[in-house]
Amino acid sequence: MKISIALEEQLEEIEVHIRAARISEELRQIERALAEIAHGTSKLVFYKKETEYYLSLTDILFFETDAKTVYAHTAKDIYETKYRLYELETLLPAYFMRVSKSTILNCREIYSITKSISASSLVEFKNCHKQVYVSRNYYKTLKMRLEEMR
Repeated sequence: MKISIALEEQLEEIEVHIRAARISEELRQIERALAEIAHGTSKLVFYKKETEYYLSLTDILFFETDAKTVYAHTAKDIYETKYRLYELETLLPAYFMRVSKSTILNCREIYSITKSISASSLVEFKNCHKQVYVSRNYYKTLKMRLEEMR
């Protein structure tokens, strides 16, 4: 891989151009890393009754769906979001990942994973009593993502 940086004083924001012969896993990792940098400090709008809250994504532990409503969980509270889980998957930075049909979690906030051979594995979060379950289908992918983040 070759990296070059060209400075242009008239530019008001950073532009990233990637040239490649084909799409590869390495290219996808670069894209995810850049998206994480670009969106890592971004905020989304969340709702509780009639009030709108603008929270940083780093405050979110996980998103879960219950019937037709998607909830965002922080360590101390629960908010509603107007996004669907499939929409959040495309919007969220790479440190979020789907771990079941109804849950997307923040991998940076994982404290422990208790593996279960016969069923879903239990994830616990830092400084919080909240827990989520990881489907068997997503467990291996989650472990690989956590290894990449170390």
